[in-house]
Amino acid sequence: MALEAATRAALETITTATLTTVLLKKGLRNVWMRGPQPFTPTARGQRLVGEAFTLRFIPAREDLATPASWSSPISTRAAIEAMPAGCIAVADAMGVTDAGIFGDILCARLAKRGVTALVTDGAVRDVAGVVSTGLPVWCAGGAAPPSVAGLTFVSWQEPIGCGGVAVFPGDVVVVDDDGAVLIPQALVAEVTAESLEQEKLETWIMAKISAGEALPGLYPPNAENKARYEAEKGR
Repeated sequence: MALEAATRAALETITTATLTTVLLKKGLRNVWMRGPQPFTPTARGQRLVGEAFTLRFIPAREDLATPASWSSPISTRAAIEAMPAGCIAVADAMGVTDAGIFGDILCARLAKRGVTALVTDGAVRDVAGVVSTGLPVWCAGGAAPPSVAGLTFVSWQEPIGCGGVAVFPGDVVVVDDDGAVLIPQALVAEVTAESLEQEKLETWIMAKISAGEALPGLYPPNAENKARYEAEKGR
């Protein structure tokens, strides 16, 4: 099910911090990916949203992880050509940070295909070149060696684990300065609606804090302050 434009636009206004709080209330504690952080200038200060297009790496095996594998039908090159515009490429690199899974040429192709961003718990290489492509990248760092120095690419569009989070193709990923957060596909509509309301409430609370009100009973709001909020938000 494609992400609706209105939902995407709404999620672009919601912080990943708010999303993790709303998801926590629904019993989902493990939704923030460990490792991916804003890496390129185009990632910093941004909030981007897209459906996950997953890629999976496993530990390098010498007979498979070779430069010749880059021409295989099962390759990152083939996976990139299957990516739809607007998706977020999410790569499970097992937290390996001493081999760059994508470099400047692959990132340039991602950008050309209209991929929204690259998210990985691994590293990228050719950092200056990656930056020049303009592709927003959330990753765990830069590394000169190629992917085959430490990893074997095996598949795309299947469930993966990125930064300790289970990611299924089509789940929605939101990235900003706090990192990458996953919303399960089946929960996107209700999480978006509840998060919008949470952001409105917190904006109201911030206004009260700016006016000099004390925290107890205000954050989180007690019954009296909830009633005040409901009365004032419709004005």
